[in-house]
Amino acid sequence: MPAARIDDALARRRARARRIAGLYAVTPDLADTADLTTRVAAALLGGAAAIQYRNKTADSALRQAQAHALARLQALRGGLLIVNDDALLAAEIGADGVHVGEDDASIVAAREIVGPDRLVGASCYDDIERARAAVAAGADYIAFGSFFPSTVKPNARCAELELLGAARALDVPVVAIGGITVDNAPALVGAGADAVAVITAVFDAPDVEAAARAIAIRFPSPTGYIAPVH
Repeated sequence: MPAARIDDALARRRARARRIAGLYAVTPDLADTADLTTRVAAALLGGAAAIQYRNKTADSALRQAQAHALARLQALRGGLLIVNDDALLAAEIGADGVHVGEDDASIVAAREIVGPDRLVGASCYDDIERARAAVAAGADYIAFGSFFPSTVKPNARCAELELLGAARALDVPVVAIGGITVDNAPALVGAGADAVAVITAVFDAPDVEAAARAIAIRFPSPTGYIAPVH
């Protein structure tokens, strides 16, 4: 790839990384695609900076249909669109990136699929050493948790708030996840989280837009932070 095209790709990736801030809304396991897109549209209206498409109960056909529906919604409403676990699906729909966990494809393998201008995020659970390795391998942002008891992952490893402050030294956006609500989000912001990943407190709320806004406003306005690219 010519140097100019590489520079353009990295610039787009930096711009995407800067937007991992505030509310990072993760979709629930819904079979009804129309219901899913309605709730995601409301979360975006409420100020969600990013949407991660995650559906652990759907078959491949439904996942593909829902991912395409969310990509069309994103084209109208904005916000980053990240696909959980599936780099091939992220590339297919032109998503902003993919998020990988410890049992998914490696960061390097995911990067080869999504390309140099898309994000690769990594779950680091309660492990700062895993985070350091992820950043060294090219992760654009890192996620820790669970910080609070979670109904989605009741047996998840527990992370301490101090981990967020330590992760700031890695110079990539830091996302907190696990049992996050409007009431406990401020503690995570104060501890150093750039974003909070939320499922239940947003998507199970009677008013999704209002719930998203209540969490999004807990974060300071963007300050022009530029994440490095590996």
